[in-house]
Amino acid sequence: MRRWNGWGDDTIAFALNADALQFLQQRIGAATPSIDATLAQACRGIPPSRLAPHRLIDTSPETRMRNSLGQSLPDWLKMRFGEIGTFPDGVAFPESSEQVRALLEYASACGAAVIPYGGGTSVVGHLTVPPGEQPVLSINLSRLSRLIDLDQKAQLATFGAGVLGPDLEAQLRARGYTLGHFPQSFEYSTLGGWVVTRSSGQQSLRYGRIEQLFAGGSIETPVGTLNIPTFPASAAGTDLREMVLGSEGRIGILTEVTVRITQLPQQEVFHAVFFPNWDQAEDTVRMIAQAKLPLSMLRLSNPTETLTTLTLAGHKKMVGLLQSYLGWRGCKDDKCLLMIGASGQKSTVANAIKSALHIARSHNGIHVGQAMGQKWKQNRFRNVYLRNSLWQQGYAIDTIETACDWPKVKRMMAAIEYAAADALAGGGERVHAYTHLSHVYAQGASVYTTFVYRLAGNFEQDHARWLRLKTTACEAIVANGGTISHQHGVGTDHAPYLAAEKGPLGLAAMRQLYRYFDPTGMMNPGKLLPEEA
Repeated sequence: MRRWNGWGDDTIAFALNADALQFLQQRIGAATPSIDATLAQACRGIPPSRLAPHRLIDTSPETRMRNSLGQSLPDWLKMRFGEIGTFPDGVAFPESSEQVRALLEYASACGAAVIPYGGGTSVVGHLTVPPGEQPVLSINLSRLSRLIDLDQKAQLATFGAGVLGPDLEAQLRARGYTLGHFPQSFEYSTLGGWVVTRSSGQQSLRYGRIEQLFAGGSIETPVGTLNIPTFPASAAGTDLREMVLGSEGRIGILTEVTVRITQLPQQEVFHAVFFPNWDQAEDTVRMIAQAKLPLSMLRLSNPTETLTTLTLAGHKKMVGLLQSYLGWRGCKDDKCLLMIGASGQKSTVANAIKSALHIARSHNGIHVGQAMGQKWKQNRFRNVYLRNSLWQQGYAIDTIETACDWPKVKRMMAAIEYAAADALAGGGERVHAYTHLSHVYAQGASVYTTFVYRLAGNFEQDHARWLRLKTTACEAIVANGGTISHQHGVGTDHAPYLAAEKGPLGLAAMRQLYRYFDPTGMMNPGKLLPEEA
């Protein structure tokens, strides 16, 4: 069963080995676990619903609680300490676009705000229920999950927007296809959520980000249904898909999505390469990206993340032998790990890997084979369970990500990690920060930083720590010319920083667009756009 106050299936655990725990204690100090609130305690303070009865709406306390939050660290703090605060007044489970349309009309008639709910995996506050007197309806799309149509000639598939990643892939793979979109949240996130937050999958180098995969669909808005037909290309003015991509529920609810699919690859491989230092590693991935080799993934870890990865891996003896070998080859304390992935026809995969390794060796890269790559593939959706394990030991883990042009990448990485360390230093706390480039482009790369720090053990203090860390990291991103989000969207957490990227005219245009589709402002209020002065 899915955890109500953490990540994923409650039968799955990510074991934190003794060496990893000692490593953290040395880096940031020993921690004391706190006692979590129970499900009953979390539900105890839920007020009566303010919504009129409706046959599709569930107003039971537990259902409302389970649909009130996502997976951001503030969401976790609210759940773990039983300080949720605001709840939807009811949760609807529509089974068709027509029922979604009816629910929007119902919400409009009773003056309710509407929050779309997909897989509940948002890490930036997309699901936060705003305070105030206005009733709130959460529309859970989990029952809109079937494969509606498959056009094998055009390689297009249409799904209900609430389909989860594994269910989508299972339905495609049974017919010999894949979408190839694998964010770390893959097991619990939905196709519609990927579109409206502009998601990026781990193998987007081959398959594309969601904006390349999204071909068309249907969205129910407060003023009507917007149908977006599919074309291979068009020069007919504004691309309507762009109004939906990244809209985060502000113009309506995406109910059907047509995506571009690919035949299943004959072969898929992941290789590991180590470099003596960051500069040589970064030069390599930039050259590989700009060579436009048909790879599926390039994922580069900085020295601290490389050390952390090897420590968390366990297998102390094997890792020790690897470290000795790498040291003999010149990869010592500053070594960086690069994962290279390729998918497709066997000959294409072989040539792509051969060319990538040739460039890597020209920058002193040491190829260590596929074993580490295969291990990464096996665990790529399970590493997020580390959040649960660390919490149980008294530690918090959070992430932030951006993207910038190549000349800014190294400076950006250092600025974010320094900002994180400085954020909690005044209170005598240390932060273990490490970074990887999760996606690379000819123009630049994403910079994805993870923070681990100690929990204080009470909601107010822990929320204040998170806010200081988040604020300083976001300010560092803006100051160094990065986007406020490469793949997680904006929500409420990133909204204050959007103006730096869009400018006043851009923000005004966005407001006008959303106001046209949603004249009364009922759709996911408070998300994406900063509050007007």
